[in-house]
Amino acid sequence: MNDKLMLQDEEEPPGTKGSHSTHQDDEASDVPDAVSAEPGPALGHPLARLPRRARRQYGPSVSTQASIDTSALTAGGESARAVRSFRCRMFPDVTAREWADWTWQMANRITTFERLDQMLELSVEERDAFREGGNALPLAITPYYASLLDRSNPDQAIRRSMVPTVLEQLFSAGEDEDPLSEEHDTVVPGLVHRYPDRVLFLVTDNCSSYCRYCTRSRMVGQRGRFSIAQWERALAYIEAHSEIRDVLVSGGDPLTLPDEVLDWLLKRLRAIRHVEFLRIGTKVPAVLPMRVTPGLVRTLRRYHPLWISIHATHPAELTPEMRLACTRLADGGFPLGSQTVLLSGINDNVETMKALFHGLLTMRVRPYYLYQCDPIPGSAHFRTPVEKGLEIIRGLRGHTTGYAVPNYVIDAPGGGGKIPLLPDYVVGYEGDRLILTNYRGERYSYPDRPAARSGAGVLGAEYYVAPLSEILPLG
Repeated sequence: MNDKLMLQDEEEPPGTKGSHSTHQDDEASDVPDAVSAEPGPALGHPLARLPRRARRQYGPSVSTQASIDTSALTAGGESARAVRSFRCRMFPDVTAREWADWTWQMANRITTFERLDQMLELSVEERDAFREGGNALPLAITPYYASLLDRSNPDQAIRRSMVPTVLEQLFSAGEDEDPLSEEHDTVVPGLVHRYPDRVLFLVTDNCSSYCRYCTRSRMVGQRGRFSIAQWERALAYIEAHSEIRDVLVSGGDPLTLPDEVLDWLLKRLRAIRHVEFLRIGTKVPAVLPMRVTPGLVRTLRRYHPLWISIHATHPAELTPEMRLACTRLADGGFPLGSQTVLLSGINDNVETMKALFHGLLTMRVRPYYLYQCDPIPGSAHFRTPVEKGLEIIRGLRGHTTGYAVPNYVIDAPGGGGKIPLLPDYVVGYEGDRLILTNYRGERYSYPDRPAARSGAGVLGAEYYVAPLSEILPLG
């Protein structure tokens, strides 16, 4: 364990007891030495191998200001009243300053049945999820996100996305622990190289909150899975492969790492000359918005061009706190896109998706991907027919701005990558005229260039329009 970077899911994260003395801040450049240092008797906790500044960042006392975002305390509106009511009921002795400290949120996540039972009126299906051995995917919900859950309604959309039910223990044909075959395309531990010019870099297995439909449910929450030695192997592979121009940093959620660790990792990636831009995948703005501190933004700004993909599920997540987090990121110059998983009974209708995507646009987040839910074990109750996703795209395209229409895709089981799905706007040909339908279902024809067609149904050498008789329904 001498090089383990165990920054995730500690039984008692630092900062929950006692206080810290004041030290002069170490420079971020000290991170690699500090992280990989040999632990001695005085370094019992893994975070002790970080610089003092990183330790305070991840686990400050109440009097420490480094990661406490006081401007987040002023959020108003209905959600703020719900948060205050929840805080008074569940955390009566917690101050507003503590509540706005992301490390306090991480240290006080709801992770047990007993605590969840205190917080919610659990249904029979929810209670049964904790019997007979429980669930493979761990339970963790930040107090902030828990405050958005309806205490008495187990069918509330965001509650269903976070609270386990016994349905997770019902397995269906076609489900797989690794449905996207990421392990097959893993070139070194934690690095997936599937597409020619880009890689997926899994840097942690920790999330602040665990979605019940997580594609990587096979690996998240396994403490000690990632280490600096593993990161070094991944960095060496990226450096050795000049075709890699794009690195997606994901996990788990990379923004659960301390600022100093992120700074060290991004600095190493940015130093690789052929890496043109970086991306971070995160759900932090929705489940832990106080993590987006001015200090985090300053750290990330050093590594432009840096894009951020935000996992958003439902309009109920679009609180003033999330708006503040997205505003800070957008003002920091980061292009923001959203990724949403289509979920049965949660967001599988046009009205909900339109409200979500419109709300994200007002936060300067461009809806990017709408994913068909991946067939992980026990996910049948979350998965919709593909036709439902096509129906939603039909209900958005033309009925609202194109900026609010994401790409609907299936990440093909077996490692086929993302495959876009579109409603049938191309009908076929009548002579040399291409027949199209618009968003109202009205037919129009386009005078296609005859010289571009080398055969029936062919446009040039690369674009094929299948005759209707060849179009098969998606199953």
